[in-house]
Amino acid sequence: MSVTTRETYATRFGMVLTMVGCAVGLGNVWRFPYMVGAFGGAAFVLFYVAVVVLLGVPALMAEWALGRATRRGPVGAFARAGLPGGRAVGWFFFLVILAATAYYCNALGWVLFYSVGQAASLLGIDWQSASILPPDTGFDGARFTRQLICTSLVIAACAGVLIKGLRQGIERASKVLIPMLFICLLVLIARVLTLDGAWEGVRWYIAKVEPSALTPTVMVAALGQACFTLSLGGTFMVVYGSYLKADEPLGSAAIWTAIGDTGAGLLAGLAILPAVIALGLDPTSGPGLLFFTLPEVFARLPAGGLFGLVFYVGLLGAAYLSAVGAFEVMVAGLLDNTRLTRRQAVFGLSVATLCFALPTMTNMRIFGIWDLTFGSGMQTLGALVAVITVGWLVRRATLLEQLGHTQPTRARAAGHVALRIRLLIIWLRFVIPAAMTAVGIWWLLSDVLGAVGAGS
Repeated sequence: MSVTTRETYATRFGMVLTMVGCAVGLGNVWRFPYMVGAFGGAAFVLFYVAVVVLLGVPALMAEWALGRATRRGPVGAFARAGLPGGRAVGWFFFLVILAATAYYCNALGWVLFYSVGQAASLLGIDWQSASILPPDTGFDGARFTRQLICTSLVIAACAGVLIKGLRQGIERASKVLIPMLFICLLVLIARVLTLDGAWEGVRWYIAKVEPSALTPTVMVAALGQACFTLSLGGTFMVVYGSYLKADEPLGSAAIWTAIGDTGAGLLAGLAILPAVIALGLDPTSGPGLLFFTLPEVFARLPAGGLFGLVFYVGLLGAAYLSAVGAFEVMVAGLLDNTRLTRRQAVFGLSVATLCFALPTMTNMRIFGIWDLTFGSGMQTLGALVAVITVGWLVRRATLLEQLGHTQPTRARAAGHVALRIRLLIIWLRFVIPAAMTAVGIWWLLSDVLGAVGAGS
């Protein structure tokens, strides 16, 4: 595989925050808490953390190895690695990311509207935040217009960072927004834990493992959430891996990324679920937890408007970085395979993303189908293809170089490193593909065919 000169990260700290920023987003702060509520509380958390450690970290290393070895995004990486029809596969996942980014930016527009609503409430302005959400069915022109405006603003904000490139744009934004998210979550947690009954909610969240909740569906749901929140899909992390320096240890980078991503999800759950339980609300309310249940939590808190503003602004920043990460996947694909400049690619993709977002603004039914197809199923499929490509098609010498670039001076240390790498390759070839396949089958049976219920 020939290697192309490519921009790399300015600092290791910036690299880690950029990877965390790509992974952290609505999947952590929106999806993780409602998945915990819907799938058994502490049992789901237990499985989720185990999956991140045993499968998420090796899969991250695999996708980064693929990107760094080829210095390409998914369009070129699969072909250079030797995957039959790899170029077509890469373009397919390019279109998947375009469709997924469109509905993601639309949801991010909702968060923007809610953030403005929280600020307006502090000023005594009547602001109906839920008025941006599309109807369950049918069409509402006023709601559609609000979504169109907010989604356009989100896309324009992403374009402004992307035009500046990796170091001056994405890496710099990550250094500001990721610490801001953690600060916002810690402030909210400090307030929530003072509520009467909050500690019972904490126990339900992280300590009360019900034996009845230890089901195959909960296990597989945790695996699916790990794929979603770590941005494993043969796209995001392949592109960001192509920006890694040749001597960057993939193992430690993957561990720190997983810690940051998982930490954000756990903190989000700690900021939301104990308050929901303490106030007697329903933690199993599903996707509406963030947009319907949580505003009610803030309304019942003293100075709740201020804490709501802190929460939604922090969420907006983190989700924005994930949207930037999605755009960068597509920008890299165009720059690697066309004669477009970065500015031209960013402008063209901005227009295309807005067009793809229009159907998801119509109603929740269409939005749900979009999320089901491009957010869950196709992301798991992409992760499976990436792991198989790395485990079975990348030359062994290249894989050994990427996964174990350090050269220990002592023979014994070298032997230990070689053994770990061999075990990792076996893990990538057999265990992770089997787990990814299980997720795909569960998704097909439960979400598509309806043959398996959530409590199975």
